Amino acid sequence: MTVDEYEAVRLIDLEGLTQEECAKQMNIARSTVQGIYIKARKKTAESLVNGKTLLIEGGEYRLCEGLGNGCGRSCQRHRRNRHFEEDA
Repeated sequence: MTVDEYEAVRLIDLEGLTQEECAKQMNIARSTVQGIYIKARKKTAESLVNGKTLLIEGGEYRLCEGLGNGCGRSCQRHRRNRHFEEDA
């Protein structure tokens, strides 16, 4: 799975963004997100159903440090994760 595919799944399935919102976050066209997302879901399903190893690699990315320095919704996720850790 590419980093772009991972990010599309994270934004859509975990963060709850629409494909359009995901496209804006990733700075690509919505139709491109749709294609990336379809490939990522297929690879995830193959891994879960057939026990295949899922590797995440390649692509261009920048990591969110959770400091609110222009990385958008990812910083909100950082704050929510602290809440989940407290509940555990």
